[in-house]
Amino acid sequence: MSKQTLGTHPKEQLLSTDIDGFDSLSELALDMRSSWNHGADKLWRQLDPALWDLTQNPWAVLQTVSREKLHGVLADPVFRKTVDDLVQARRGGAQAPAWFQQTHPQSQLTCVAYFSMEYMLSEALPIYSGGLGNVAGDQLKAASDLGVPVIGVGLLYQQGYFRQVIDKDGAQQALFPYNDPGQLPITPLRQTNGEWLRLEISLPGYSVWLRAWQVQVGRLKLYLLDSNDAANYPAHRGISSELYGGDSELRLKQEILLGIGGWRLLAALDIRPEVCHLNEGHAAFAVLERARSCMEETGLTFEAALTVTKAGNLFTTHTAVAAGFDRFDPVLIEHFLGNYARAKLSITLKDLLALGRQNPNDEAEHFNMAFLAIRGSGSVNGVSRLHGKVSRHLFESLFQHWPEEEIPV
Repeated sequence: MSKQTLGTHPKEQLLSTDIDGFDSLSELALDMRSSWNHGADKLWRQLDPALWDLTQNPWAVLQTVSREKLHGVLADPVFRKTVDDLVQARRGGAQAPAWFQQTHPQSQLTCVAYFSMEYMLSEALPIYSGGLGNVAGDQLKAASDLGVPVIGVGLLYQQGYFRQVIDKDGAQQALFPYNDPGQLPITPLRQTNGEWLRLEISLPGYSVWLRAWQVQVGRLKLYLLDSNDAANYPAHRGISSELYGGDSELRLKQEILLGIGGWRLLAALDIRPEVCHLNEGHAAFAVLERARSCMEETGLTFEAALTVTKAGNLFTTHTAVAAGFDRFDPVLIEHFLGNYARAKLSITLKDLLALGRQNPNDEAEHFNMAFLAIRGSGSVNGVSRLHGKVSRHLFESLFQHWPEEEIPV
């Protein structure tokens, strides 16, 4: 983790220069633990009750409150003691052994990388739409409380998922409010020289630069990538604009950024997870990049590297109907990943497509991200016992001649 340090927003620098106690408030405001531990709610309500009730976003409150108000409340001994007590409790809790450390003191597990297209932590960070994000957010919160060594990897959306309103005629209208990074409880990841940590992803004919952000979620961290970098052309800056928006091409680009870009981000941070948890098939390209990294380190072939690394990959499927899986036209896969397969994985396009097909010899069959996730993971599970049964039925075509009840889901 030595390759990066955390930067500050310009507003934070402006406000914190001469107001004693602001740094402590910032520490509390930037920890998403506030979404399930509400000990600090009274502080934000005291600073700006109207904005707090509207946003439930401590960082937005802290960024908009006047300097005079901050001076006044931080000079109040009662307010200041509350702040100091909460900061002390936060730091003490983060250092104290939790369930995982107490129950598994000899565990060799040091890091689980959890990949998800969306995370529902709080309305203060609107990068989610529904159930998948709800599960992902709750699992990060639970991992924090239990002390399980998890880090999250996802995307930061400029607009996120649309907001629904009903017009005077009763029709649905979709609104896309802009997520101002300066008002979100996130911090940019910076290298030791102060430069923003940025990654280059090569797509056909051009490169996309990704900025990296950090979200503090109690004991653990969530890392987010976004393409809204000034070095990108306008069209490419919008790749991470909307959650589940656009056409198949845009979705494929997003999933390349999440899976391949996400694994490269971990490498840039010198993080080496033992386990890669794919929350749905959106992030399945991570198994390819993990295998590529193994090839680079060991000299193994792709097939051998995938066999070695898949033991540490876990795929959780959420979809209850086959139509819910992401599928991409083989022409799209060839356009965006053909060179990656040949130059980085040293395999043919046909070999790559076979990982996402039921029938590797059917050239018309679309590339199924869930199939790739299954073939690249050592364990596959559903989200409930009933869903596991449904999933065994959905995936039985990949396990021909297996009794359905023995399909390894």
